[in-house]
Amino acid sequence: MKRFVAIARGRVQRVGYRERVYNETFERNISGYVKNLDTGEVEIVAEGSEKDLRDFINEINIIRRPIAVKSFTVRWEEATGEYADFEIIRGDIQEETFERMDYAGNVLHSMDMKFDQMLDKQDQTIQVGKETLQVGKETLQVGKETLQVGKETLQVGKETLQVSKETLQVGKETLQVGKETLQVGKETLQVGKETKEEIFGLRSDTKKHLDDEFAEMRKELVSIKEALVRAGIQV
Repeated sequence: MKRFVAIARGRVQRVGYRERVYNETFERNISGYVKNLDTGEVEIVAEGSEKDLRDFINEINIIRRPIAVKSFTVRWEEATGEYADFEIIRGDIQEETFERMDYAGNVLHSMDMKFDQMLDKQDQTIQVGKETLQVGKETLQVGKETLQVGKETLQVGKETLQVSKETLQVGKETLQVGKETLQVGKETLQVGKETKEEIFGLRSDTKKHLDDEFAEMRKELVSIKEALVRAGIQV
């Protein structure tokens, strides 16, 4: 068990600081007291386990409106076990009355500020709601326009599909014509080959015939020449 004596300085009187210190002992096994000093400071004497006491210090050494602990000095000692529980040591009735009034005023001021903040947030929320509603309307309009575009796109798609089908049919017919043209080409090529062979054969026959004719004519000319020589005619 440990004990500390702490002095809190700052805005710690007439702001409910003692009640804050007292409330922080409820879930901790801490005994001792808290009281106002004539110097405007607050004294806290607490006994308990070191862990509870250190956690306790973290919760009361605070700046949280309207409380503002500007300085917090701690002196550690050995526990004496002289306190049965934790209590607030209060001053005379007049001092406590004034402190209660000051604390109540601070609470009312804090509530008023929170109410103003709530009103501001409410106004902001209403403004956001209006803007959200406007955005919703614009989104709805965009949705309608998108739907119209979708319908038009679907119609174009149907027409494109129809054109594609017709193009496919034309392609099939063109392919058929191509196949027939290829067949005609093959037949034409075959006829060309046969015609070439016939022409080549005709040329061979003609050449042979002409060669035979020229040979006969040569023989006849030689015979005529010999006959003329025998007749005494020089050629």
